[in-house]
Amino acid sequence: FCCKDFIPFFFFVLPAPTGNLLRAATDSDFTFSLPAGRKECFYQTMKKEASLEIEYQVLDGAGLDVDFSISSPSGQLLFSDQRKSDGVHTVETHEDGDYVFCFDNTFSSISEKLVFFELILDNMDQEEDPDNWKEHIIGTDSLDMKLEDIMDTINNVKSRLGKSMQIQTLLRAFEARDRNLQESNFDRVNFWSVVNLFVMMVVSAVQVYLVRSLFEDKRKIRT
Repeated sequence: FCCKDFIPFFFFVLPAPTGNLLRAATDSDFTFSLPAGRKECFYQTMKKEASLEIEYQVLDGAGLDVDFSISSPSGQLLFSDQRKSDGVHTVETHEDGDYVFCFDNTFSSISEKLVFFELILDNMDQEEDPDNWKEHIIGTDSLDMKLEDIMDTINNVKSRLGKSMQIQTLLRAFEARDRNLQESNFDRVNFWSVVNLFVMMVVSAVQVYLVRSLFEDKRKIRT
């Protein structure tokens, strides 16, 4: 196809974790620079009846805003944000394939943006029976209750640890954005302080010159 205006476009493929790796870690995060006038997209392979949650934040850049969108493998637009600094979206997948989420900075011609996002995948291993480990153990009838209690405790601890990791990741992102904002304000305050100091010195020098000129007697003395 052809288009009227060419916009530089980049995409990345994020491999979906599988097997034991998926059960050990269902979330990942990424930070990247989005140049001015650019659009970058990421592709995540998902199974049907799974869940995908994405949270993003603009950590640095003028305005701290970016356009964001999520599309299904068939091209249907699921979510769209305009000029936002952060957002959270959850997608319940109804078809297999690559789900696309894009960050768009084409509205800015000067400012580069630093973008952070976290991706959380859920229900990606539906085909596996969580209780299939029992098939390899003989004589578990008398220990069924204790084993179930242990498994519930382990799953509870795992869930809480995963939530703690997600919160820590988000807190780091908030801290990074606040630090960048404070450093930008610090540089701006220093710059304008120097400008004001220079202006004050110039004004003081002009005032001294004008006051002295008022008391100078320029008339010629006759002898």
